[in-house]
Amino acid sequence: MSEILIDTSGLDPDGWLDFPDFGFRQYFLWKNPETGASIALLDYAAGGRIPERHTHASNQFMFCIKGDYEYTDSGLRLRPGSFYANPAGHPHGPTLAHEPSLLIEIYDGPHYHEKPSFHTDESIDGFLADSPLADS
Repeated sequence: MSEILIDTSGLDPDGWLDFPDFGFRQYFLWKNPETGASIALLDYAAGGRIPERHTHASNQFMFCIKGDYEYTDSGLRLRPGSFYANPAGHPHGPTLAHEPSLLIEIYDGPHYHEKPSFHTDESIDGFLADSPLADS
């Protein structure tokens, strides 16, 4: 792999994955097809949410650039400058964006063991622990 540089002010509008039923969209800045690791922007409208408690197949890290994003089960709130680390297998969620929020989300491996209700077959694209891309 060589170095990459992405100017987020010029992101391709067609590169966003939209989750209109849940009030957010996702833009992958980097993906590792061999491990399932990734770095993405999450852009939540006020009221955007993850509707259910769930776990991840790998470690999840988030950094809040703007907004107010809450893990409602624990009361943890990410505000600008907040860093969140969630170990693999730890149940968390649901979540709620109290105002428009922009976060960076990082996974060090595949995202899920099984597809959660807020994902589609297209949006999960290779990020399940048992996917052929994650097993490569």
